[in-house]
Amino acid sequence: MSEEMNTENTLEAKAEVAPVEPIVEKEAEVEAPAESVESVEEEEKEVIAPVSSREEIIARLQEMVSDISLAKRPELESLKQSFYKLQRAAQEERIAAFVAGGGTAEEFKPEEDPVEEQFRKLLNIIKEKKAAAQEALEIVRKENYKKKLALLDRFKALIEKANTEGASYNEFKTILQEWKEIKEVPADKANELWKSYQQYAEQFYDIQKLNNEFREYDFKKNMEAKIAICEEAEKLADEADIVAAFRKLQKLHQDYRETGPVSKESREEIWNRFKTASTVINKRHQQHFEELKEKEKENLDQKTVICELLEGIEFDKLTTFQSWNDKTQEVLALQKKWKDIGFAPAKQNQKIFERFRAACDAFFSRKGEFFKQAKTDMTANLEKKTALCEQAEALKESTDWKATGDKLAELQKQWREIGPVQKKYTNTIWKRFIGACDYFYEQRDKNTSSKKHEENANLAAKKEIIAKLKAFDAANLTDDDTQAIQQLIDEWNGIGFVPFKAKDKIAAEFKAVVDSFGGAVSTRRGRQSQRGGAARETGSPRERLQRQYEQKKSEIQTYENNLGFMNASSKTGNGFVDAIKAKIETLKQEADELLAQIKSLDAEEIEN
Repeated sequence: MSEEMNTENTLEAKAEVAPVEPIVEKEAEVEAPAESVESVEEEEKEVIAPVSSREEIIARLQEMVSDISLAKRPELESLKQSFYKLQRAAQEERIAAFVAGGGTAEEFKPEEDPVEEQFRKLLNIIKEKKAAAQEALEIVRKENYKKKLALLDRFKALIEKANTEGASYNEFKTILQEWKEIKEVPADKANELWKSYQQYAEQFYDIQKLNNEFREYDFKKNMEAKIAICEEAEKLADEADIVAAFRKLQKLHQDYRETGPVSKESREEIWNRFKTASTVINKRHQQHFEELKEKEKENLDQKTVICELLEGIEFDKLTTFQSWNDKTQEVLALQKKWKDIGFAPAKQNQKIFERFRAACDAFFSRKGEFFKQAKTDMTANLEKKTALCEQAEALKESTDWKATGDKLAELQKQWREIGPVQKKYTNTIWKRFIGACDYFYEQRDKNTSSKKHEENANLAAKKEIIAKLKAFDAANLTDDDTQAIQQLIDEWNGIGFVPFKAKDKIAAEFKAVVDSFGGAVSTRRGRQSQRGGAARETGSPRERLQRQYEQKKSEIQTYENNLGFMNASSKTGNGFVDAIKAKIETLKQEADELLAQIKSLDAEEIEN
């Protein structure tokens, strides 16, 4: 068999862009339609596996610097996004820790990061190398374009010669080989070159009138190669990694185009087989990216909700330290959830992040302003409360119980109206203030308790008089008995007040004993004498009762004010609070008794 028959007939079909259908369909290869081959832009949609640390990203960039051909745009973009995502996460954690320690987001100053500096330097080196490589590649492409134009001129001349004198097949194969060895050309010239090349190749086969044995041998070898390519493409259907399968398919398309023609009757069949296998992979690849897009859309929706929650914070309701701290925990939880959500669609990813960052910044800015103003207000509050302490301390030794009690009650009211002070001063300043108030109240209570002792002594004295009166025989009274009884009655009238609860009972008992003596004795003289003596000694009984009544009212008000200082939680299950409430009830009963005595004296005065 001739050397020409032993030479494998392979036609160049470099896929620099998506190919088009050939102009002439003869024995030459029928080109794959554009829909079966993804463009370079589609290949760039490949999803790069995320890295877990900034150090891994630095290591990968160093590899790209060593071999610039590794620096593909999709991976570079992915590495950049991953690096700044990790960078932002670390920065947010440092800010959160700083704020939790008592600082504010505005006061936080990030330290210089040598890793970030190295990252930027490596990116600049890669950018410069890629630019230089691209510039060199463009020069090579232009040179290749000129070379292929020259080969087309030779090809055209070969065909013209074949039409008249016949042409050497070896010269034809030489042109094919040289064409194959020339690689990339400018993308905008690729299709035009390919169409001319394919047309000349087909024309040459038609003109040459090769003998059947040579043609069949060439077609058979090409058919075997294309069947093998189809089998490889069909195996890709079982490939778990669809992205990897799609890459391999692109390589198989390249091999298929570079394999020579098959017989005309087999051409459509083998192409349909290859196209069917390609369609399976293309559909899986398309579905893969549609699922990714849907997931990214869901991520965008979730991130949008987070932004709306942050933007919807009602700052006017955050008026206490606790409310700000509670809301801060909610914001930190939203930030953590944001980190767990994947990327949004590329066109919206940066925009939604900027919206999220702005909302977070606004929150921490307002928080910083609140705490700054709160510190200023608490300093002023401390000064005001210190002044109240000084006033209370100046009053605590006073024995003007009514007036001083009213003044302290007013100071306590002013205290409640003043806002909080810094936590480290809260207990100290409160103990100072309430200590001065309690000292006054204790001294006043001691004075009040002596009055109760006097009333109990009066009650005992009156009981003793009743016992003496009951010893007389009312039916056989002598003049001495009458005089003795009258003296006991005068003593009775000279005794002061008894406890209010016992007043009516002891008075009724006394009246019953005196009434048993009939008209032999009279209580009027003693009552008038007692009333006159009491007025001379301490003022009228009514005046004493009125002073005691006012004192009780003042004490009630003071205790109620003290209760007002305690919050709801401190009042629950507090025995001291229960004792204060019981004291208030006792004082109210005593005040009612004093008021009843005052009314009784008023009525008696009217009768007399």
